[in-house]
Amino acid sequence: MQRDVEKLERSLGGIKNMKGLPDAIFVIDTGYQKGTLVEAEKLGIPVIAVVDTNNSPDGVKYVIPGNDDSAKAIRLYCRGIADAVLEGKNQALQETVAAAQETAAE
Repeated sequence: MQRDVEKLERSLGGIKNMKGLPDAIFVIDTGYQKGTLVEAEKLGIPVIAVVDTNNSPDGVKYVIPGNDDSAKAIRLYCRGIADAVLEGKNQALQETVAAAQETAAE
């Protein structure tokens, strides 16, 4: 029983500390992460996923066709997604600052 509790804590421990639901979920192996896809669908969270030819794109809103078995490919996908997230956050921050400056000028 204790082993099961520890396993759940390892896999879900980070979720309990979240203040809200994520805006999206990025998944590498949709075959392995079927439970994640089901939960995301129940919660209305869009999924961005790398989908290999041996898996179904069902439950994935934004499909990235590609190899989910190669470490180099996975690193490339993760780096691309991380860069896109950082770029989006930076753009949102710049827009907020510009709006605040515009409001202050009025």
